[in-house]
Amino acid sequence: MKIAPIYRASLDHPEVECKIVHTGQHYDYEMSQSFFEDLDIPAPDYFLNAGSGSHAVQTAKIMTAFEEICETEKPDLVMVVGDVNSTLACSIVAKKIGIGVAHVEAGLRSFDMTMPEEINRMVTDAISDYFFVTEESGTQNLLKEGKPPERIHDVGHVMIDNLRYQLGKLTDGAVDSRKFGVYALKQERKRFAFMTLHRPSNVDCRETFQGIVAALNEIAEDLPVFFPVHPRTKKMADQFQIGFSPRITLLPPLGFTESLFLWKDAEVVFTDSGGLQEETTALGIPCVTIRENTERPITVQIGTNVLAGTTRKSILNAFRESLQKKAYASVPQKWDGRAAERIWSILTGFDAQDSAFCQEGEIRGCS
Repeated sequence: MKIAPIYRASLDHPEVECKIVHTGQHYDYEMSQSFFEDLDIPAPDYFLNAGSGSHAVQTAKIMTAFEEICETEKPDLVMVVGDVNSTLACSIVAKKIGIGVAHVEAGLRSFDMTMPEEINRMVTDAISDYFFVTEESGTQNLLKEGKPPERIHDVGHVMIDNLRYQLGKLTDGAVDSRKFGVYALKQERKRFAFMTLHRPSNVDCRETFQGIVAALNEIAEDLPVFFPVHPRTKKMADQFQIGFSPRITLLPPLGFTESLFLWKDAEVVFTDSGGLQEETTALGIPCVTIRENTERPITVQIGTNVLAGTTRKSILNAFRESLQKKAYASVPQKWDGRAAERIWSILTGFDAQDSAFCQEGEIRGCS
């Protein structure tokens, strides 16, 4: 979702050759095909098939495979996005063999070192050459960490680029929503909430998971909930025998556009992901983040997001607050769908970075 707008914007720069490297961290190749088609980007130039495993095993697989690609391709730049293991692995490989690194979504901090993503973010930023930030907190965090101001660029957010692009396809009929499996379901419910839940801290502990579901079951009595269930969440729900209200509709995982088709009209979104916190703020939809902290504070400060914690009581309180917050929330500056354009304008303006390379979490100008 993050490299899609970056790749599309690269096509406006004939001086840039952008190649996509898909690490395979989250999905196997066949499953990923639907995502590439959904996002209107070509199949990856390279597929590393890293698969699952411990953080160390997964990171090592990606590093070994990506090093071979870098030695063959000799890119001028590796662009990494976000905070996944792929981001960390590919930035380390590139830096150690003398290739420049650009980090998209740089500077975000939750200050929670129990989150693997926080470690990935901090290490990647420690060695990156270009920092593309999405919000003011990112700039301030990087400056406090001693990063050169001239290397920090507030470009907006490529996730919002992709959101607006996909929303346009739904609006102008380029995508026929009647073909979605959830189309009829949505027509039956004029009022509904939407939920995603997948973080180990939320679903791997029986007590925490039960408290979250207890709150959602109560909310569902008045407002039915659509819940695409992540494989990890399903596994743990079965293991803990978690009981969901019949007014919570459990769905299989959805592609980005089909998911957007649902939540864009939701009264409220419940989530523990990072992306939905930002996307709901961009569209002015109330969001309840089921976490104790967030690395995206601007969504709470001026957006529609409310940080809920993970207890039944705190989630119910946050739900009520989120419905009120919608009236005065606003959208951050530069979340206008042009972040990727700004990134390439900056990169192609530097003599040392005239061409570039791309991946599922990263760029050759993309990794």
